[in-house]
Amino acid sequence: MILKGKDVADAICEDLSRRAKELFESGTEPVLAFVRAGEDPADIAYENAAAKRCGRIGIGVRRFYLPKDCGKEKLLETIRGINGDPSIHACLMFRPLADKEAEACACGAIDPAKDVDCASPVSAAGVYLGSGGGFAPCTPEACVEILDHYGIPVSGKHAVIIGRSAVVGKPLAMLLQKRDATVTMCHSRTERLEEICRGADILISCVGRAGFVTAGFVSPGQTVIDVGINTDADGNLCGDVDFEAVSAIAGNITPVPGGVGSVTSSVLAKHAIQAAEAFCAAGARAGSDCERI
Repeated sequence: MILKGKDVADAICEDLSRRAKELFESGTEPVLAFVRAGEDPADIAYENAAAKRCGRIGIGVRRFYLPKDCGKEKLLETIRGINGDPSIHACLMFRPLADKEAEACACGAIDPAKDVDCASPVSAAGVYLGSGGGFAPCTPEACVEILDHYGIPVSGKHAVIIGRSAVVGKPLAMLLQKRDATVTMCHSRTERLEEICRGADILISCVGRAGFVTAGFVSPGQTVIDVGINTDADGNLCGDVDFEAVSAIAGNITPVPGGVGSVTSSVLAKHAIQAAEAFCAAGARAGSDCERI
């Protein structure tokens, strides 16, 4: 089965449109802020796609553009302004930044309640500790949404992840373990990598190399999730997985394009709605406390 991201995204967005309408009727327009330093084409493409999806759902968008070399102070000023603005409920800062010191400071400054892509160390701690606090990174959560939507069992299954980045691989391992999967973390230097991958029930690649996962990595009946976004020798968009070869063997597979990437912006929108709902709930609790006083 081809695990198309569009079907998953449509199901998520249908629910979000209803929730956005309820928020609006209660007097709150959910608003997501984008913070972008520089003009990276991939960031711009994702921002525009996400903004378009948010518009269809009923989420307002605010855009904060900074020069690539804006420096730490200007970046922190922007983040603090968003933190202190009650009309903004969610914030996505595009990473990585050219200035690593500025990026680290800004990530630490983002209000975890508005941090919808797990930039803050507080958000990351919530994911790694399994406490439920903060929002998980959108791409790993999109992988889980795909598995859930298509009814692919996770509990008790062996999941192998190729890729150990702090943005995808590591948090994805935590999310799957929270669902009671047994997770093996691999990377491009893992010995006997093909053998390990063939033993998986669920194989997920986020290594970032075009065509890295070949037919030798897979076994019949496996579910293969391709997180990679690469370009092939002809300049065409492709994933980490050799789709033609692997799809002939695997039981389920996500395409690229049209797979995980299609769901990621929907997860971002979901987090923005959740942040707005939490904001409203906190306000309602505060009002109740005032009434009691």
